Amino acid sequence: MPAPPGPAVRPPLCLTVAGSDSGGGAGIQADLKTMLALGVHGMSVVTAVTAQNSLGVRGAWELPPEAVEAQYRAVVDDIGVQAVKTGMLASAELVETVARLIAATAAPAVVDPVGVSKHGDALLAASALEAVRTLLLPAATVATPNLDEVAQLTGVVVTDEDGLRRAAGAILAYGPRWALIKGGHLGAGHDAVDLLTDGTTELWLRAPRHDNRHTHGTGCTLASAVAAGLARGLDVPAAVTAAKDYVTGAVAAGFALGGGIGPVDHAWRWRG
Repeated sequence: MPAPPGPAVRPPLCLTVAGSDSGGGAGIQADLKTMLALGVHGMSVVTAVTAQNSLGVRGAWELPPEAVEAQYRAVVDDIGVQAVKTGMLASAELVETVARLIAATAAPAVVDPVGVSKHGDALLAASALEAVRTLLLPAATVATPNLDEVAQLTGVVVTDEDGLRRAAGAILAYGPRWALIKGGHLGAGHDAVDLLTDGTTELWLRAPRHDNRHTHGTGCTLASAVAAGLARGLDVPAAVTAAKDYVTGAVAAGFALGGGIGPVDHAWRWRG
């Protein structure tokens, strides 16, 4: 008779602090799927509930700061974390609350300064931008803005690859240790190119641009994959390189869902 299995080895622990996407393509749903796919135990702090599908966001309701803080403390104080990822924070109050919490947590933090959805719906109040600049970005190990978010936060408009350096410099001026500038919005004629830099070291990450419109959740997935790598003990360049590889495959395998933009496929490695 075979011996019973011994105790399981606990996987690395990663916490997402973000909004819920009822369509399952972005937000905490994408974050948790990514963490599972990369061998990390994902935990969540819900900051807002959205009613959304493949066509857009029908409504969004933020949670009160005390509910967000209670979720965070419940996880961190009992279970602990090895990396934290932030996404949709909606309001200045929530940005201030989350920035204070992650600044006091001895774990790397990946900040995805979510401003708008894939469909162009606003997910961050204009009044919260200053709190993102002065409180949230300084608490980040890695900040992962796309080009629209760079323009929203810094005023820097990027139209070509050379502009990614200017964008990175503008983001780093607010205090994160590393900036990962996502160049996906450069559009046709450009590779899917991202720039990771701490102001001294530069790492350019390139991948072929896939002809696939189903890219909902790309930003959430990339930031969560970076956080998963950090939770597993990788340094920032290694975590970002692994995350880029994962999200490139997920975009290539993105599938139609509903009548609009479908999600990337978080399980692409399992289906291959």
